[in-house]
Amino acid sequence: MTSHQDNNFEKTILVISDIHLGAGEFVRGKRNLLEDFHYDNEIIDFFNYYSSGKYEDRPVELIINGDFLDFLAVPFVNYFDDEFWSEEAALEKLKLIIEAHKEVFDALGKFLKNKNKKLVYIVGNHDAEFLFESMRDELFGLLPDGDVTFLFENDGEYSPESGIVIKHGHEYEIANQVDPESSIITTEDGKRYFLAPWGSYFVTRVINKFKEERSYINQVRPIKKLIISGLIYDTLFTLRFILANLYYVFMVRFILYFKYSKNIGEIIVNMKRELKAFQLSESVVEDFFENRGDIGVLIMGHTHDPVMRTYSDGTIFINTGTWIKMHYLDFDKQAYNYDLTYAQVNIKNLESKEGKVGDTRNLENLDVHFNVWKGKSEKPYKEF
Repeated sequence: MTSHQDNNFEKTILVISDIHLGAGEFVRGKRNLLEDFHYDNEIIDFFNYYSSGKYEDRPVELIINGDFLDFLAVPFVNYFDDEFWSEEAALEKLKLIIEAHKEVFDALGKFLKNKNKKLVYIVGNHDAEFLFESMRDELFGLLPDGDVTFLFENDGEYSPESGIVIKHGHEYEIANQVDPESSIITTEDGKRYFLAPWGSYFVTRVINKFKEERSYINQVRPIKKLIISGLIYDTLFTLRFILANLYYVFMVRFILYFKYSKNIGEIIVNMKRELKAFQLSESVVEDFFENRGDIGVLIMGHTHDPVMRTYSDGTIFINTGTWIKMHYLDFDKQAYNYDLTYAQVNIKNLESKEGKVGDTRNLENLDVHFNVWKGKSEKPYKEF
């Protein structure tokens, strides 16, 4: 099914996710300890490569599968309201990110100016403030000639080609679910606010505060091993981190459930459901393919865990990982700490398609790869 031949393809689909562009290493003269993205040159090379050479004339659909921008990691916004996040604050955060990574957006605009190039932006949980139309307009202003589509959680799954489904993955976690229908409210004076899911508040109120002490706190997987090693080697900090997590969850979720139900057993069941973070389990993927006989390839993101898995029936699951530095404590993944991973699916030419009878998943027409982008850098050094 997989082939490294570059001819006989009518289209290429690229899927990246969880890039997490922030406000830059410095914001208004202050060191920004929340910035996780440090691969501007590499992603610029990525956009340039897939719009030139053998890809110059080929249709290329770039799918940003959530969390390209990280609005939860932008500090020092003057009128940021911790309870209800204003449209003005969202626009300021967007402008800070654009200013910090201007060359990245320039390269993306250049990519889209090339003929037959398309961008589909699937909104994740870290960039959900794109629900504001003004936010999308601000980004469209940087990409005036581009074919750009935004998709939100209530738009359902995205299928760029028969046999493929692409989702960000946060919709499987109650803590991160965003309902576009009810997440924007308007006050009597006409101001608009974003009602974030409680998982977003957890990031801004707990994770970001501890990240200022240990910058790696959100970059370690699996989380259980982070806690175990932290208790051994960084005991006081880890105990504070655990207590802060427990206190936040108790105040935000347990008390809420207790208000509506005094049944402790029922409360515990509901709490377990809500606390399943970063757990796109094997059963979720298997259930998806079992229920969807028309889909051969499922591509997701969100967990930052790079995976390509092929099942006995030929179906393929890919998690595209992330473009921020990760620290994988599992021995079999430590070599992937700094890999910039993405999915590439080449669609065969109509003339060369030879789909087999009964191939309801369209697998014979899909050339699927899980790649690591190497790129290049003009700098003779890297950040410590």
